[in-house]
Amino acid sequence: MKKKLAVLLAAALTLGMTACGASKGAGDTGKSEKSMVYAVEAGSAGEEAAKEKGFQYNSVSSQADALMEVASGTSDAAIIDLLMAGAMIGEGTSYPNLKHTDELTTEEYGVGCRKGSDLASYINQVFADSYKDGSMEKIAETYGVQEALVEQKDATFEQSPKDSDVDYIKGRGKLVVGVTDFEPMDYKDKDGNWIGFDADMAKLVGEKLGVEVDFVEIDWDNKVMELNSKNIDVVWNGMTLTSEVTSAMECTNAYCNNAQVVVVPEGK
Repeated sequence: MKKKLAVLLAAALTLGMTACGASKGAGDTGKSEKSMVYAVEAGSAGEEAAKEKGFQYNSVSSQADALMEVASGTSDAAIIDLLMAGAMIGEGTSYPNLKHTDELTTEEYGVGCRKGSDLASYINQVFADSYKDGSMEKIAETYGVQEALVEQKDATFEQSPKDSDVDYIKGRGKLVVGVTDFEPMDYKDKDGNWIGFDADMAKLVGEKLGVEVDFVEIDWDNKVMELNSKNIDVVWNGMTLTSEVTSAMECTNAYCNNAQVVVVPEGK
């Protein structure tokens, strides 16, 4: 499965992106894109893509729910992240009878912290060091996302002279990470433990900080509120770096390439 995902990402991210913006969005369903109903995660880049395209859409609580909408026939299609599509649809996955057709956007993932937080700078340093020593790529290979990695430039942690989030987290002894169930970035193994590329990178940051890492499932539409209320310290869940996101949060450098893709049933 991880090899399949890596091959899919390599093909889509090196060749398929040249077609972005030129596709019809309806695959071969026989319907026009304007007559279809698309399931999207509320507050996501997929929802934003649907708005920009003028699509009819149904907002649901997660991308996993969007896939269930299509599988059940409640919605004609879903708009989800390419990385999730590679892990969740097609032969040998949870949804073998679904496929992805058009790529609507190209984008990059980043990690979100409270506005003004020095934690973003700290994470950038961990990104740079782990990219340089190969540990980031090793973690990525575990989940088949190595082809999506963004090259990391050298970065040095710049601590805030006052109200340091890094000091706050160290003093408390834990890093609280806001996530949703989003394979292959953050999801639970058979024992209920959070794993995935993002989860493992968050654990690496926790290790460098010398603190425990707690994962908290959040309502994606309320992610900024969760940060600002200090219910979580960071949003680390395949988050697209949109202008809305970067204006509301202190974001890290981009670490993964992604696209928003249309998912439809096989044979339609």
